Amino acid sequence: MRLGKTNLEVNKNGFGALPIQRCTMQEAVEILKKAYDNGIDFYDTAHFYTDSEEKMGNAFKDIPREKIYIASKTAAETPEDFWSDLETSLKSLKTDYLDLYQFHNISFVPKKDDELFEAMLEAKEKGMIRHIGLTTHKITFAHEAIESGLYETLQYPFSYLSGEEEIELVEKCKKFDVGFIAMKAMGGGLITNSKASFAFLNQFDNVLPIWGVQKISELDEFLSYDSTTVLDDELKSTIENDKKELGEDFCRGCGYCMPCPEEIKISICARMSLWVRRFPTEPHLTEEWQKTMAQTENCIECYACVDKCPYELDIPRILKENYEDYKNILTGKTKV
Repeated sequence: MRLGKTNLEVNKNGFGALPIQRCTMQEAVEILKKAYDNGIDFYDTAHFYTDSEEKMGNAFKDIPREKIYIASKTAAETPEDFWSDLETSLKSLKTDYLDLYQFHNISFVPKKDDELFEAMLEAKEKGMIRHIGLTTHKITFAHEAIESGLYETLQYPFSYLSGEEEIELVEKCKKFDVGFIAMKAMGGGLITNSKASFAFLNQFDNVLPIWGVQKISELDEFLSYDSTTVLDDELKSTIENDKKELGEDFCRGCGYCMPCPEEIKISICARMSLWVRRFPTEPHLTEEWQKTMAQTENCIECYACVDKCPYELDIPRILKENYEDYKNILTGKTKV
């Protein structure tokens, strides 16, 4: 597929390299090399993803640079931090340029007169980066970036759990020739049917999903799908059932609400009711998990998490509801 005005021709399967930070170096290199050997050529990472860039650098150090497209990100909000992040990323990735560099979910959309955007343009002029993008979870920022005409790509959450607003955003990107990179295509871990997810995204010729992969078996699933993987009645039924079960008022697990001043693990506790129903229940009922969930009682409803949530969820309420449900499951009052 063509990635918008970048004119990069990329494999429809993109590789999201956030999860490989949880792998050993050997495991990560094995996964990345297998992805490359099977035609995946677009790899998305970030300075923020601990050692993800280093693992990619080791995996691809002997591969001709022009054979792959490397995208990374910076959360910097000052020119000084921007240059520091970029230099670190290039060194870790063992490359002298990035095909795509993206502002990473920062608190505003950099524009032409901003020092931060000027730094991005300077990096492009120096050949350190080739294309400019932005990632965000805020739909208002997404529209602002598209309409500015400054960004060649937009990275935004998109899956079959998305609503009309997100589909309109995809269509708008196509109109403005902005490449759409779909993060959280598996709904932040809540979607369990990869084939349904792939088939849904396969409908959009301007959408590049970046699958978060941390196991060979997961990679094999996505490699088994291709242009002939389309929505049939069975997959449509799966999608409708998931949308009914999850609704719209659910935590995507993006983690931008963290850290909590009371040390509540929000992205876990706010999704427990879904986890115990969509995955094996027993592993989530251990003493350790019970202690984690009990922390929600410490919520002081400061609403700091709500202010940071890109989906404007009422997190204190969701935490309370999840914990009540969890206690009912533990006592047998609720059967799952």
